[in-house]
Amino acid sequence: MKTVLKCLLGIALFGSLALAGDIIEAYKAYEKGNYQEAVELYKEACDEGDTFGCNNLGYMYENGQGVKRDYLKAAELYKKACDGRDAKGYNNLGAAYSKGKGITQDYFKAVELYKKACDGRDANGCNNLGSMYINGQGAKKDRKRALEYYGKACDMKLQNGCENYAKLKK
Repeated sequence: MKTVLKCLLGIALFGSLALAGDIIEAYKAYEKGNYQEAVELYKEACDEGDTFGCNNLGYMYENGQGVKRDYLKAAELYKKACDGRDAKGYNNLGAAYSKGKGITQDYFKAVELYKKACDGRDANGCNNLGSMYINGQGAKKDRKRALEYYGKACDMKLQNGCENYAKLKK
């Protein structure tokens, strides 16, 4: 029984390391501007269930990097990242709902997703949630809550969050 458990642990660890290697190689390719290679590697990772790969592939579709710009495909990939509880995926899908890119605009759904992103320690999610409260989009206008979420973004070292916090504090 111990041998079986060791084998399963080895397989799981090896699989995770191999997947991490794909993500690292995809990131390196992206940073070098080799977007097509990055797309291929992020797609492999996403197909294997890596939420980070799905989110980053969605970003590349949203921005037309290495693929034809496709907001619908980007939203689908962000949803896949959200299915795995990826905080950046929540933020990016929230932005798609907020802007109506690839998906029907829905401020209430955007607020819900930004909240999940913020709860997952995504600074952009907190900052975006603060903006929804200050603008009264998908939530009642609430200066105090906006300040709270801008503060959380700032605490996570997001410069834009700090600037929004300081502006609102005046």
